[in-house]
Amino acid sequence: MKTVFQSIQKLSNEELSHLDDLITFRKLKKGDFLLEENQVCDEIVFIKKGILRSFFMNHKGDEITNCFAFENDFMASFASFITQQKAEENIQALVDTELQVLDRNALEELYRSSYNWQEIGRKLTEMEFVNLQKRMVDFQKLSGAERYEALFRNHQKYLQLIPLQYLASYLGVTPRHLSRIRKAVF
Repeated sequence: MKTVFQSIQKLSNEELSHLDDLITFRKLKKGDFLLEENQVCDEIVFIKKGILRSFFMNHKGDEITNCFAFENDFMASFASFITQQKAEENIQALVDTELQVLDRNALEELYRSSYNWQEIGRKLTEMEFVNLQKRMVDFQKLSGAERYEALFRNHQKYLQLIPLQYLASYLGVTPRHLSRIRKAVF
């Protein structure tokens, strides 16, 4: 987590040591939930090892995967975290996962402690917005095969760990169509 923060905004040793006092650690087993729908999200996690999946249930009762987060990624129900309203999604570990956790109070304490922490918060929020916009545009502009190829390029080592139905839902294709796409890519 420190490395990511340092890459965004240079921090002093004092600012970094303040972070050490506020981070907690958590392990999730495969299938465990970090957050369930209708809970309020009060923490942001950094994935040291593992994979998290965010999903919701549509009007038909189908699970729709809207996000994967991998090692060195941050994850939260950001809308719930910011508004302190109930989350509309679930966040679940797809494999045994190790997390660094920063709760809302700790984050507010960091923001109050220095301008540099405020800058990191702003820049991370901007990056999250850009990622969300890119996902929305890609979903409209790219075919399912092109979306899979991009995911494959960026996260190849993880794809074999993600069940086919979750990948298909994330890509907006049927599992059968995803099988054809995978055969064409390999």
